[in-house]
Amino acid sequence: MRSLLFNIAYWALSITYGLAAAFAALAPGRKATSWIIRRYVRRMVQAMSLFAGIRIATRGKERLPEGAFIIASKHQSWGDGFATYDQFDDVAFVTGDHLEKFPLLGTVLKKLGAIVVNNCGGHAARAALKERAADANREGRKILIYPEGHLARVGEKFRYRSGVWHMYRDFDMPVVPLATNLGLFWPLEEFRKNAGTATLEFLEPIPTGLPKAEFLERLEAAVEGKTAELIAEATGQPVTPAVLVESKEESATAAAAAKAVSAAA
Repeated sequence: MRSLLFNIAYWALSITYGLAAAFAALAPGRKATSWIIRRYVRRMVQAMSLFAGIRIATRGKERLPEGAFIIASKHQSWGDGFATYDQFDDVAFVTGDHLEKFPLLGTVLKKLGAIVVNNCGGHAARAALKERAADANREGRKILIYPEGHLARVGEKFRYRSGVWHMYRDFDMPVVPLATNLGLFWPLEEFRKNAGTATLEFLEPIPTGLPKAEFLERLEAAVEGKTAELIAEATGQPVTPAVLVESKEESATAAAAAKAVSAAA
């Protein structure tokens, strides 16, 4: 019943605020659209608590640096964006172009200054990421990115992509790793919800100037290590490292390579 009630609230809020944001997007500037989206996010977090019984506990905000920085977060749940966005007044977030398939959402994302990139990655996606992130950086906005580029099941992880490092290097901004166990309570995009207290924990910022390999290794170790601890804390189970899984793109690339080798043999 909790899941049903929340999902009714989810769509009611999304449709109502989505239409309001689309109309607001016709006004000059980001202010009106941003105001509506902040209210939408706040109401969604409240609905998570009221209907689904999912409360959000936040740790480590005292570790956040002054000014602009990049938040590199674990991504286990469709609720991650709501829970994280709700922590700040203004965040530019990186999202895949799959969201643009929803009517009017593309216009709202553009007005918000969201950084929309091609889900398939590649040079075009990196160029778009650099250009749009540069706009957010010039405005002094915080940037939220999910380095894996995919929703991961609890206990799993995807390869960390290099886009976050390119922003870190190009804009000379510290990166704050963010761990979460929200996937235990709102798994992926599933209808089912589980009541309980989910935790977001901001970790020690990674200082600027690190080379690519060292940066990505340090980021992954921080996010995955703390996420595993938060999962163990919530479940009462031993801390278990996440298992690396292939993304659909990686599987397709591997299959194509194997087919090419087979054909050449």
